[in-house]
Amino acid sequence: MSADPIARFLALFEKAQTVEPHDATAVALATADAHGRPSVRIVLLKGADARGFVFYTNRESRKGHDLAENPFAALAIHWPASRQQVRVEGPVELCSAAESDAYFQSRARESQLGAWASHQSAPLASREELEARVRELAARYPDAIPRPPHWGGYRLVPARIELWFDGPSRLHDRFAYERDGDGWTMTRLNP
Repeated sequence: MSADPIARFLALFEKAQTVEPHDATAVALATADAHGRPSVRIVLLKGADARGFVFYTNRESRKGHDLAENPFAALAIHWPASRQQVRVEGPVELCSAAESDAYFQSRARESQLGAWASHQSAPLASREELEARVRELAARYPDAIPRPPHWGGYRLVPARIELWFDGPSRLHDRFAYERDGDGWTMTRLNP
């Protein structure tokens, strides 16, 4: 097993993207508010490297409020076709404006409009209200759409990574990596 969990994750992720029948970038993100009350939802993993695991969202959403109050999170990724799971825990930081701008500009126009139109996590009177906001924004931005100031990236900086590999008779292989200075300490865990 590799001593570098990020390199190992990237290899697993590359394989998962070729064999998973659904979106291999879908990950469960768990946050907690200032009182420790947890909340979990699915987000899309848009980047991973030695600096951490990146996702983008509306910063005024419930997850955005949670991360502003309590900047720690956990990710769980399950790839059933690969029979593997990855867990990541650690502090969360904002991605730079340049990173957020670059990713926002790579998104489809409809997704860009949606980032402006959706007051994510807030009550919505009707679908028609949301669609009307999208039409209004499409008229306001006939060409390039700027990134909304309330929308951007987060990077989960891993302090702990666990790799799980399905085994026969539930005798799975589990490896926990804990951040140790600039490196990692790996421990094999019971299934």
